[in-house]
Parts: sequence; C-alpha cells; structure tokens
Amino acid sequence: MEVLGCLDEFNSLLGLIRCRQTNQKFKDILKNIQENLFIIQAGVGKVAFNHKLKVPVFNKAETGKTEKLIDLFEKLLAPGKGFVISGENEISAWLDYARAVARKTERSVLKLKKLNPDIFAYLNRLSGLLYVMARVAAKKKNTKESQPAYSL
Repeated sequence: MEVLGCLDEFNSLLGLIRCRQTNQKFKDILKNIQENLFIIQAGVGKVAFNHKLKVPVFNKAETGKTEKLIDLFEKLLAPGKGFVISGENEISAWLDYARAVARKTERSVLKLKKLNPDIFAYLNRLSGLLYVMARVAAKKKNTKESQPAYSL
C-alpha cells in the first residue's frame, strides 16, 4: 500500500538525518516525529486492512507542540525573502529533502478519509517545522542561503 510506503520512507529519512545531526534538540525533535509516524502507521494499517487490533491513538496535542516549535524557530530567523535553493550545507539540505518527503506523505495520507483528522493537521505542520529547522541549521553553520535568480 502506497501510504504505508510513504510513511516508512519519511520515517527512515528522519532516522538518517537524526544520526547525522549534532544538535541534540534537533535529534530529540526528529525522534519524536518518528515516534508519531509509527503511531500514524498503526492507524493507517488498521483502517487500510480493516484490522480489529487495538492500536495507539494519535495525540492531537502533538500538532500544538509542532506549531510552538515552528514559532520558536521562526524567532531565531530573519523574515523570509522567498524560496531558498537547497544545498548550501548538508544538514539543511537533508531537512529540505525531508520537507519534500513530508509533503508527499501528507498527500498520500489524505487519500484515506477515515483517519483521525488530527493526523492530517499534524502532517501538514511537519513540513513547516522541517522548513524552519533547515533555515536554523543553515544559520547555525553561518551558511548564507540563496534564493532563485529568476531570469525573465
């Protein structure tokens, strides 16, 4: 099933980023996201395969925690100037890639209408969190990020 594959890919990518990360706060955040993705996978499996098994319930407070983290990290950054070209440093590039995979995962999960709506809100906010984490990672490495130079 495609949705379970997307969730697994996203979770595995976060694990790769976490093991390459030196910032403990980022490591803890990424591990928490991974834990939540396993809960979401269990819920998806139950719905997709009509299982009667008891599975953990996603805690909607995770969405609020995610929004608070976004706000916290945004305060560390100058206002955005538009799109950012990924790849100025390794960790921010990996986080940008994870953001794109998060979006793909969100689109896949949205196809399952029977899931807890709190899951949809959480997945939506994850891409925002990964975006600001990538910007903070670039700032911590004193990396000057660049914007696309649109030639018209």
